[in-house]
Amino acid sequence: MQITGMYWGAKLLKMVDFPTAEVLGPDADQDEIKSMIDRWGSVFVKPIFKGGVGKKGKAGLVGRAKDVRTALQEKERLYFAKHQHGNTFAKAEGVTFESAIPAEQEVYVSITDSTKFRAPVLTITHHGGVDVEELGPDKIASVPFDPLTGLSGAVVSEALRKINAPDNLLSPLVQNLPKLWDLFHDYGMSMLELNPVRMMPNDKGRLVPVACDFKCAFDVDDPAWKRLNLPESLFSADLSDFELEVNQLRTYQGQSDVFVTNEDGTITAMTFGGGASTLVTELLDKRGTISSDFGGNPPYEKMREISAIVYKYWLEQSNVLFIIGGKANNTDIYETFRAMADALRDYFNTHGPKPLFVVVGRGGPNLVRGLETLADTLDNLKIPYRMFGHDSAMSKVVDYAAAIDDWMENEGGKAEIARAMGIDVKEKNTDSNAPLKKAA
Repeated sequence: MQITGMYWGAKLLKMVDFPTAEVLGPDADQDEIKSMIDRWGSVFVKPIFKGGVGKKGKAGLVGRAKDVRTALQEKERLYFAKHQHGNTFAKAEGVTFESAIPAEQEVYVSITDSTKFRAPVLTITHHGGVDVEELGPDKIASVPFDPLTGLSGAVVSEALRKINAPDNLLSPLVQNLPKLWDLFHDYGMSMLELNPVRMMPNDKGRLVPVACDFKCAFDVDDPAWKRLNLPESLFSADLSDFELEVNQLRTYQGQSDVFVTNEDGTITAMTFGGGASTLVTELLDKRGTISSDFGGNPPYEKMREISAIVYKYWLEQSNVLFIIGGKANNTDIYETFRAMADALRDYFNTHGPKPLFVVVGRGGPNLVRGLETLADTLDNLKIPYRMFGHDSAMSKVVDYAAAIDDWMENEGGKAEIARAMGIDVKEKNTDSNAPLKKAA
């Protein structure tokens, strides 16, 4: 569950008194738009998309107007705009009119739950408004902090000094960024991102950080997000047959919705935990078939039925079955792994064997027993696998799954597995030096 854009972002940020650009919704009349232009000189016109849709500016989906006529023309152009970024396709449902904030400096800031540090992490750079993933380590800082003490001014100051941020940014950011922790922590978010925050000079020449774009994701295992009373329609979307089938069955305790990310993907990730789901979906990008969260300690029967649906729709085209999650608190690993293993055996008995590699990264109650049960089934089915414990960084496990996918798809790995399983498969490249990997 994600929210992007300032239409809802401004409402959420105002709950913690974080300064935002002025925002008008799609029902704004000409007088309101003219009044905003008179106050700020110009307005940005942006389409409203449900869920997390990025890179709108690069796609030409942000308009700017210095008069009402141009603003209305941009509204007409963007009101039902269509946009595809990576595996995500969306259609706009209206536009916002946002005040143009005068500033010479921009900041990127995010708070995320880190599986590496097992703690929240502040990421910040004073080179905001760009693709921050392309910045070098000297220009962007990521600092973990204790969730018990929260995001303090000292954490913000430490991060800014690491990247030699200008002195005039320190005080306004130290005073205002800790407010974001209240929003993140109090309402069950797993990620909060502002890009850009424009540093606007006030009447006294002092800089004020003003949020000009917003993105957040909620950890649906944390019921705190429900206190926001957000409309259910905010997260609704057109669902595929798979999404309708699995989501009707899957709803159990804290589990979140499952949705298709790429119908042509080659890695099917069965993910446990909201934070893990967000990370894995982003890192797999076009390789992944679905985004999922099957946490919440589902019972054996329900997990077996869910697995059967996932396998039915996605296993035939997948090189890698990826079972991944953090260290569980209450999910019984043995029960969930036993269910997934039994459903996999059923699939092979019904459809016959296929070249497949299983990658597992997990921790939690009954882990060893669960891994042994899954390994026994994979050995019997002659499916190669690699298993990682909770002490392995999740991002590294994702990288490993992607490398196996490359090996199978482009370096003869699929044919090598097929030969080991006694089945016939057309090879793309038979010059493979990669051995079958199998470890527990």
